[in-house]
Amino acid sequence: MSAVAVATSGAATAAVADAVPRLVEDRVASRLFAGDHTLWGPAAEAEASVRLAWTTLPRTSRPLVGEIAALRADLMSDAVDRVVLCGMGGSSLAPEVICATEGREIVIVDSSHPDSVRSALQELSRTVVVVSSKSGGTVETDSQRRAFIAAFEAAGIDPTTRMVVVTDPGSPLEEESRSAGYRVVTADPQVGGRYSALTAFGLVPAGLAGVDVGRLLDDAEAVSDVLASDSDDNPALRLGAVLAATTPLRDKIMLVDNGTPIVGFGDWAEQLIAESTGKDGRGVLPIVVIADNGTSGDLLDADDITTVELVGDIEEAALTTTSAAAVAGSLGAQLLLWEAATAVAGRLLGINPFDQPDVESAKQAARRLLEGGASTGGPPLFTDGDVEIRVLPEDGAGDEWIGSATNLPDAIAALLEQLDPRNGYVAVMAYLDRTGEDPDLERLPSIAPRLSRTVNRPVTFGWGPRFLHSTGQYHKGGPAQGVYIQITDTPEQDLDVPGRDFTFGEFIAAQAGGDAAVLGEHARPVLRLHLRGAGGRGAVLRALSGHGR
Repeated sequence: MSAVAVATSGAATAAVADAVPRLVEDRVASRLFAGDHTLWGPAAEAEASVRLAWTTLPRTSRPLVGEIAALRADLMSDAVDRVVLCGMGGSSLAPEVICATEGREIVIVDSSHPDSVRSALQELSRTVVVVSSKSGGTVETDSQRRAFIAAFEAAGIDPTTRMVVVTDPGSPLEEESRSAGYRVVTADPQVGGRYSALTAFGLVPAGLAGVDVGRLLDDAEAVSDVLASDSDDNPALRLGAVLAATTPLRDKIMLVDNGTPIVGFGDWAEQLIAESTGKDGRGVLPIVVIADNGTSGDLLDADDITTVELVGDIEEAALTTTSAAAVAGSLGAQLLLWEAATAVAGRLLGINPFDQPDVESAKQAARRLLEGGASTGGPPLFTDGDVEIRVLPEDGAGDEWIGSATNLPDAIAALLEQLDPRNGYVAVMAYLDRTGEDPDLERLPSIAPRLSRTVNRPVTFGWGPRFLHSTGQYHKGGPAQGVYIQITDTPEQDLDVPGRDFTFGEFIAAQAGGDAAVLGEHARPVLRLHLRGAGGRGAVLRALSGHGR
């Protein structure tokens, strides 16, 4: 199935009826696919002028198909069949969804937690590493690259034979990699990271893992003309209206897997929508509904929420909430659909959907902490068993909202008292090793639906630092509605970053500290929970699961 379809009900239907005729009259779809950089206003023109090549990728990415096939054949002839991807944000999320949907194995390294990185440094005799970074300046990816080079060399393997670099043409990473003898595949430089699923960033790792990337492009190309049409039936215009044209704006989007054959699509759509729209105090917050005990959990039906069901067959969608939509289509077609719909949503919201100013602010704060050696966040306010408790902001407001709490459950209760019952949300941010086999770690994401039922408000869950390239932008740049629970730990064993004066453990601590600091600067209430031992995970799970209001 290559066609895409969008069905709506309630307020979502009204949004489509109101906004789509205006979008058609303004020829937004045809102008978008023609590369018109004026669609988002004068302030966005400079950025948009170099960020619209994704609209032509179903055709312009065709030469990559043969190049990837030849590279895979060469590696397979040497019995190299384990693909590891080092990348962040769109560079990792798109290949992860593509490979999971196609049933192909790929190891994703999108963390700077030393335990996560170490777990990927295995089976090197059969491993090829794809290093994905537009410039090479992403510190997480550069650190991972350095760790793999050192590991290959220690194993007596020439890293230039086992590493493929995906980057922009003319980038410092390209120049360095080519001069060192690495294989390099360049991507279209006029495509931003979160719109790069159909560039070399998405296709190279997926293709090396065995995905038929030509068919993925076929499915996207099959809907290109439909998405570019100035028609009331254009699914990109309809979905864009669902996301951003409800009146008043329903600025929370619940993404629910309800029978789609696409695995993990919500995680990719989450970063696309959140990072594109969450800025200037506006935006829409996507909430991936995480399965809880085999179900999708109880869905909220509130005035600020639209539910979007990801379905296999649009005819079987049962839209029962006061504002809902259902979306169906093949993976390649939906990648292009959601990119176009998000660009349309940006126009409706009056924001630039191609920049990410608050992602950069968190990076800068992390660098300052690394340079200053103060990534731990100072002494805890108090300690409860294996959990250290800190709060932000640090200007007195944090001390004010925490009140007289002296234990973990009371600290959580104090934070949740800051939650607006009409339009607030809770963000749980875990800077932990998501590859670990600890049962408490495996259960941690299920905190979101359980806590959501308790507080009757949306709850997001994100693994750090990967969410910094996703909902992290919205947390700081979007509406001031959230309260934040940050969970960190001390790694089982630290790991040096070769050629750098910091370790992976110090780096992820600085990332967590920088994220919290910027949230505090934006007057967002943050509860920081640092786990001093394995018992801390269970304590946090129990405290969050057992909280009542």
